[in-house]
Amino acid sequence: MRYHRPVAQTETMSVEAILFIATGAAFAGFVNGLAGFGTALFSLGWWLQVMDPIDAVALALAISVLTGFQGVWIVRQEIEPRRLAVFLLPAFIGIPIGLSLLDRLSPEPLKLLVGGFLLAYGLFFSLRRNLPAITRPMPLIDGVVGFLGGLLGALASLSGAIPTIWLSLRPWPKAKTRALLQSFNMTVLTISTILLAFKGVYDSNVLLALAIATPVALAGAQV
Repeated sequence: MRYHRPVAQTETMSVEAILFIATGAAFAGFVNGLAGFGTALFSLGWWLQVMDPIDAVALALAISVLTGFQGVWIVRQEIEPRRLAVFLLPAFIGIPIGLSLLDRLSPEPLKLLVGGFLLAYGLFFSLRRNLPAITRPMPLIDGVVGFLGGLLGALASLSGAIPTIWLSLRPWPKAKTRALLQSFNMTVLTISTILLAFKGVYDSNVLLALAIATPVALAGAQV
């Protein structure tokens, strides 16, 4: 099924919308360059104020992909394909489910989802030092985390939200963890972006927002 925007929603972008898109892109690029994830987490709160949910998610997906390639290239030597596959194969099941839910999502639930994850991140990492490390292999939970990452990646460009929390409990070297996260995120988000493009979501409205956000996000990632 292709995405069709009602004619009434196609309009000239206001100065306010441009400022919100640029501000969200600046936060998104900076956090992505620093941590290797978090583009949607720190941008959707801005973009959902001036964009439809499916357009905002499409923008977040595209920006995540554009700013994420350089991070994957940096950690490419640390990627372990077998370990990545444990997370990635279940994610392929979650992606179409997330895209199906995105078609039905209104702005308020998406804003609550993003806000909820921001609060959860703050609470979790404030308590992280008191939580035990998980040393034994747990492939079943890894697979569930990968599935949820695929679903949330397609639904809200939040593919790294749950994997980041889960992997922070594993005593793996920082480089290995970041390599897994970034390669997982890039794969899920790239596939989701391509599927949304086939549905026709990347129309002139989204492409204009992308043209505004891309240079700002890339600059933020470099910083």
